[in-house]
Amino acid sequence: MGRQMIKSYRELLIWQKGIILVKEIYKLTKKFPKTEKFVMSAQMQRAAISIPSNIAEGHARQYSKEFRHFLYIALGSLAELDTLLIVATELGYIFKEDLFEMRTKIEELRKMIYGIVKKLSASN
Repeated sequence: MGRQMIKSYRELLIWQKGIILVKEIYKLTKKFPKTEKFVMSAQMQRAAISIPSNIAEGHARQYSKEFRHFLYIALGSLAELDTLLIVATELGYIFKEDLFEMRTKIEELRKMIYGIVKKLSASN
């Protein structure tokens, strides 16, 4: 996948989009009730942070197999975040429009990560 040309995980579009997603989740969870500060909002923030963090850690590894492993962890965090967003919407903490926007971004990132996983799998 041309990893030798990419010197830093910061150059990866999936990492950059992951950082944007983190910022948007933090902005969204600020609107949650105070009772959710240490429960759902914290869990959503952890899941969101896990996405670019695992992309960065995986990219720092020297082997495609390890990078792929960390990308799968990032995909798991995306699924967790998606689920938490649905629950937050059902509880009335998030508007359906916000849910749609966030899920669209999650799906875009998921497809991009799967694309890299596929390329890494083909190179082994």
